[in-house]
This record gives sequence, C-alpha cells and structure tokens, in this order.
Amino acid sequence: MKRQVDVHQHLWPPALVEELRRRRQPPYLDGWVLHLDGEPPYSVDPGDHDLPRRAGQEDGLVLLSLSSPLGIESLAPAEAHGLLDAWHGFADDLPADYGLWAAPALVEPDLDGLEKVLAHDRVHGLQVPATALATPIALEALAPILAVAQEADLPVLVHPGPAADPATDQPNWWPALTSYVAQQSAAWHSWHVAGRSLLPTLRIAFVALAGLAPLHHERLAQRGGSLGAIDRHVYYETSSYRTQAIDAMSRVVGVDPLVNGSDRPYAEPTDPGLGEALSRAILVANPHHLLTGGDR
Repeated sequence: MKRQVDVHQHLWPPALVEELRRRRQPPYLDGWVLHLDGEPPYSVDPGDHDLPRRAGQEDGLVLLSLSSPLGIESLAPAEAHGLLDAWHGFADDLPADYGLWAAPALVEPDLDGLEKVLAHDRVHGLQVPATALATPIALEALAPILAVAQEADLPVLVHPGPAADPATDQPNWWPALTSYVAQQSAAWHSWHVAGRSLLPTLRIAFVALAGLAPLHHERLAQRGGSLGAIDRHVYYETSSYRTQAIDAMSRVVGVDPLVNGSDRPYAEPTDPGLGEALSRAILVANPHHLLTGGDR
C-alpha cells in the first residue's frame, strides 16, 4: 500500500547550521537568530531542526526543502558552494522515511554536478526559488537547470525565494502573505506562458497553491489571456491552506493536481476536511504521481 507523503517540510542539518554561523552577511545565523535581507530577524527554535524529535511526529514519507528565502541558490559561487554541499550531504544521513529536494546554484550552475546529486536515492527532485521564474524570460534562462530534472525523470518544486523588500516594521507573517504569494503567482504565470514549450515532460509543483494564481482565471481571460486545458503535469502543493482554498482550487484545476505539503515547522499538517476520497488523493495518490509519473 502506498504511504502518505508530505512533499514540503524544512529541517536544517547541523552542517548547514554551522555554515550559516560562519557567515557575517545575510543569510547568517547568530546563535539561533536568523538574519536575512528583506525580513526581520527570526528566532529559530533548535527543536525544529532536531531530526529524531521531528521524526516522531511524522507518518509516511517526508521530503525536506532547503529554505529558498535564505537566498543560498543565488549567492556567488564561492559563497554558495559550502552551503549547498552541506545541504546535499544531509542526504547521506537521512532515514528511509525522509528525502530531500536538491537545490541548484543559480550563478554559474554546475549541471554535471547537479545530475550527480539528483542520482542520490534520498533525493526525490529539484527545488527552485520562485524568484528564478519571475518572468518568461527568466524561466527561459532557468530552463537548462530544469532540464536536468526532466532528463532524470524527477519533479521540480517551486518554492518562494527571498522577500523583496525589508519589512522590519511589519508583523513576522508579512512576507508569507505578500512577497511569497506574489512570487508564486508570478512563477505560475511564467510557466503558464512559456514552461511547457520549453520542457515538454517536466512534472512541476508550485508551493502554496501557486499563490492561488489559477483562481484568477476569469480576470486572466478579461485581460486577454486564457487558462486553457489543464496541464496534467502541473501540481499545486497545499501548505498553509485549508478547506476553503483547497476546495476552490479543486473547482478550477480538479483534484488530481493537488498534493499534500505542510511547510512544517512554519505550519502544521492539516486534513482538508473534504471527504475521505479527496483526502486520500491529496495525501497519497497525487504526491506519488508527482514523484514517479506514470499513469494515475
């Protein structure tokens, strides 16, 4: 029997924590206080990054994501190298119920090295920041990196990247409800315009229901665009959304593209409360199709 899957959680390995503490410019850790450009300092709970403690909370397969708002992928190669190595090295230490999304260097990418990382049996796909797909032109520039995942028959997860502007006078939730949502929406629209022609077989999932972008299809049509046919290889991860948003998305794109992700420890897993069949689709069947492809 297929297991439940959570395609989106965060947990930092000790090696990554140490690399972040060595830095003196964002992104860096001062003890357990995280400093980023564009966000207020954030006090990290060490228990959130304790793998044995976290494993006791889980049921099924959990995929861990590098925190793209840190901006590691877009650092200069000399800065990014140690951080990305620390992240990918975590794959060697994971128990069977955990896997990783790989993360690419976006400046001077090493496509051969990325291919080797994706071949690790604990790596289930590639995560990219939404900021790297902000426009169709940006997506075209990113396509060679995404093509490595397509060639490996592995999916891509699109996750919010760094917040756009400092917001130290705003609540801590501000980036998650403004910059992150806007990034996901822009990335989805870029893919909608140019993605499938560039990468005809790539399976791609957008975190946080793509910022609810498909729900704007009526406005899209009024402004000269079109939703068109539903792309069976585009998926929508559910983190931080519940019954109303998930139900609304299912009415536009159907149930098959919806996949379970919690964003733990920043949000908690939730059942959408829309019936046993839909819950099983979102928690089990659809994530497995995202990860492995093939017939539903």
